[in-house]
Amino acid sequence: MKDINIKSKSTKELDQIAQNIRDRIIEVVSCNGGHFSSTLGAVELTIGMHYVFDAKSDPFIFDVSHQCYPHKLLTNRWDEFSTLRQFGGLSGFTKPKESEADYFVAGHSSTSISLAVGAAKAIKLKGESRVPVVMIGDGSMSAGMVYEALNELGDRKYPVVIILNDNEMSIAKPIGAISKHLSKMLAGKTYQGFKEKVDLFLKKNFPDGTTYLAKRFEESLKLITPGLLFEEMGIDYIGPIDGHNIEEIIDTLDIARNMGKPVIVHARTTKGKGYKIAEGCHEHWHGVGPFDVESGEFIKKSSAKSATAVFSDKLLEMATKYENIVGVTAAMPSGTGLDKLINIYPDRFWDVAIAEQHAVTSMAAMAKEGFKPFITIYSTFLQRGFDQIVHDVCLMDLPVVFAIDRAGIVGNDGETHQGVYDISFLRFIPNMILTAPRDAKSLEYAIEFGYECKSPCAIRYPRGSYQTLEYEATPFELGISELLKEAQDDILFIGYGSGVSKAINTANLIDKDIAILDLKFVKPLDKQMLLKLAKQYTKWYIFSDSQASGGVGSAILELLAYESVTNINLTTFEYDDIFIQHGDTKDVEKDLGVTPEQIVKLITNNE
Repeated sequence: MKDINIKSKSTKELDQIAQNIRDRIIEVVSCNGGHFSSTLGAVELTIGMHYVFDAKSDPFIFDVSHQCYPHKLLTNRWDEFSTLRQFGGLSGFTKPKESEADYFVAGHSSTSISLAVGAAKAIKLKGESRVPVVMIGDGSMSAGMVYEALNELGDRKYPVVIILNDNEMSIAKPIGAISKHLSKMLAGKTYQGFKEKVDLFLKKNFPDGTTYLAKRFEESLKLITPGLLFEEMGIDYIGPIDGHNIEEIIDTLDIARNMGKPVIVHARTTKGKGYKIAEGCHEHWHGVGPFDVESGEFIKKSSAKSATAVFSDKLLEMATKYENIVGVTAAMPSGTGLDKLINIYPDRFWDVAIAEQHAVTSMAAMAKEGFKPFITIYSTFLQRGFDQIVHDVCLMDLPVVFAIDRAGIVGNDGETHQGVYDISFLRFIPNMILTAPRDAKSLEYAIEFGYECKSPCAIRYPRGSYQTLEYEATPFELGISELLKEAQDDILFIGYGSGVSKAINTANLIDKDIAILDLKFVKPLDKQMLLKLAKQYTKWYIFSDSQASGGVGSAILELLAYESVTNINLTTFEYDDIFIQHGDTKDVEKDLGVTPEQIVKLITNNE
């Protein structure tokens, strides 16, 4: 099944294709891991998109694109799908380099309608008849960018079809059988034709002052449908429809495409559709690792406690002790470990949905009011709140703690999710303090430090579990590093965060006496310690799972330059100025040339 031409298929045949697609997704994701429940729920909607629109010409725009697996399977990637999220294989998101059917790189939410507006503008300027079609989930509708785009779209009236994949909650609950009947009527050709005739008649025969009264009947029907919000923004609304009824989907999308203006098609779907164990609102089936298809049991790779779990347990302990601790996450309660605190202290910890900017600014106000906020967000998502970090937290010098989860290479999610930029984009902001623990106990000490810190503070920690180290952790003091090992040879390894364990592992592979420093803080740097070590060691090597540009090595070089220290030969093993592809972390690091074994060869060649 390399190329599936669905436009000539019957409804019965399309239903079978939907089942084949689900079987393939379950087969591959159970082995490789990936986004699961959302993509299973979008199968029929995706088939409908491909039946009515042309993916080779009409821009197919998937918000987040975590639900794009059916789209991949319908566009010449059936056999290759077995490489999903593997190094050198298919991405788990849309990727134009992978297929011309993928319009845009995606991975973060709430950008799709803005992309569609831009595409529609370009199409109009080119004089073409293509129509952008968007699939966006109800969760993505919580972000402000969506409404910025809808506001312009409703004003400009570009032809855009937006499929609202409502798989978790209604935008507004319909009112029984009457609303269901009216929704079907609104989706029908009779109603749409009637509306066009009424609009044309009003324009020709009625002065502007009577238009409002003449349309009261039509508007009164919509008052008891869920689409009022969108209609008020100037965007036609159809729905809700059954997002698993292929015939209904195709009929509705055909109507929407031919309307020649912006339309939202509201489709109700079930997450995990076709795999009973995952059906419904189960967050842990959103993104999964490998699992047994028959039992639904996940295949665990490690029993070690993850850094996220360490953070969650420690923050809960401190929140029980200190009532002024509050916290927020943006749609990732279980992923960040904040779900436990939300359940126990629902008045003090919140999930504000996909709204990182709001999360940051709201916690700034809480800090102003004397509370101690912990903002718990993945590194790759924190950049979405950058302006608010600068303007609302750091400018005010408010004691907000940013708990940066998934820092470093995260593996299979790839370019859009690698958490390698946070040091670079936070380090230059005045008043910001940056620290990173080297192991689980150090993370607990870092959280304690964050609570006592009187300025904005960012604590970064990796995905998965820390390595157990031979060096006992010590409490954190502002700007104070820790020399773990002195040495006779002229080599100093400087580790930051989980880079400390890589420095130790690398040192153990070299037949030399190597000094090891746990930097602890990249801002402020331990100036006194570094200048002291510059008199003892001249060959410095930097270990940090971050981008080199603006990273740890850059910070140290700046200090050495300011202090006119010229005898240091510094090499950093941070990441090059590239977007890092997806794949198992070990495979990715090998491709980047930064495994301990590869680093040993580089150092040996330099000696």
